[in-house]
Amino acid sequence: MKVTYIDEETGTVFLRLTDGRTAKISGVDSDALEKGDVIFSSGGRWKQVSNDAWPRSLHVSVVRDILENGTILGEFGSTLLPLSNPEGFPVQKNATVEVDGASVIQRILSDQPIRVRLHPSDEDVSPASFLFKPKEDGLTFDDFGGYRDVVARAKQLIETQLERRAELDEIGARPIKGILFTGPPGTGKTHLARIIAQQSGADFYDISGPEIVTKWVGDTEDILRKIFEHANKSEAGKAIIFFDEIDSIGESRAGDTHESSRRLVAQFLTLMDGFDSSKNATIVIAATNRAEALDPALMRPGRFDWEIEFGLPTVVDRWEILKTGTRKISCAADLPLWDVALRTHNWSAARLSSIWTEAALIAAGDGRKLIASEDFAQAYERVARRPERSKVRARRDD
Repeated sequence: MKVTYIDEETGTVFLRLTDGRTAKISGVDSDALEKGDVIFSSGGRWKQVSNDAWPRSLHVSVVRDILENGTILGEFGSTLLPLSNPEGFPVQKNATVEVDGASVIQRILSDQPIRVRLHPSDEDVSPASFLFKPKEDGLTFDDFGGYRDVVARAKQLIETQLERRAELDEIGARPIKGILFTGPPGTGKTHLARIIAQQSGADFYDISGPEIVTKWVGDTEDILRKIFEHANKSEAGKAIIFFDEIDSIGESRAGDTHESSRRLVAQFLTLMDGFDSSKNATIVIAATNRAEALDPALMRPGRFDWEIEFGLPTVVDRWEILKTGTRKISCAADLPLWDVALRTHNWSAARLSSIWTEAALIAAGDGRKLIASEDFAQAYERVARRPERSKVRARRDD
């Protein structure tokens, strides 16, 4: 047993066994022992032995968190265990420590995490890794074809919040914190969010929901918190945090929902309520094609205040989407854009854009540097023959 504490008034000696249990003995000459001494007890008798007799089954652990009550949580593989610190080492979060078989800290190896594998909370997965700053020759609204009513609404809601912040403060209006883009895949939700960030000069955090969800307890919540803190300190003074596939981290909580999912949703709600929008103009945009799966608490006023629906494009939208492609692609002037727009009912913007990729392959394969009318028509036929994976509701009847 190892001496952990000596009560000088009563002479009681407190001990720890090698398996982590504790014991105490009384009526001994406590002056003969010191804290850290090792003794051997048998048949009610004891004697002091060399400290080398104490078994040293040591492990390395990274301190994952220190709770308010002082509990130190150490990482052992994929498990968190409480560590004891009787020696009072100055342990900090993310420090690498050496512990014995009873989870007692023996020494501090490093103030930084030392691991044998990549861990999502390390510096390489930082808020800055999700950041895209505006470019001088970046996207403009001319690069987004169709959806004129959607674009106008998005510009009104988002750009006003970012560029007319002083006026809103003077009025005393509550700023909009979150806007939800809903609609089928491939309808341009992410594309429009990037354009808005570019045109407003805001820092843009592009986050895929599944990308930040990890198996490590508390890591996803920690990454989310750091992203919000980073955006609130943006050098540009304004930021857009964009969550693609928001349903992966904001799914509705039910009776059979896993506890980790409940914590993640609760953390996201807390961040939406608490991020300080007075320092920087910050807006959260989220996109999903499963709006019905979102937790209802996300949709209340003060979180995602507005919802903008991206349906499938109308015939006019489809013509404008195809026409937008001619701005950056070398092509003939007599392409049958309107004819193809009429024939592509219920096509998404992404599927329409794939016609240009197919047409470029046809022209390049023939040794030409310009897409001809025949290339465009043949490309449409190829894309049209591809099987559709799902049927979705059109935005409105053509």
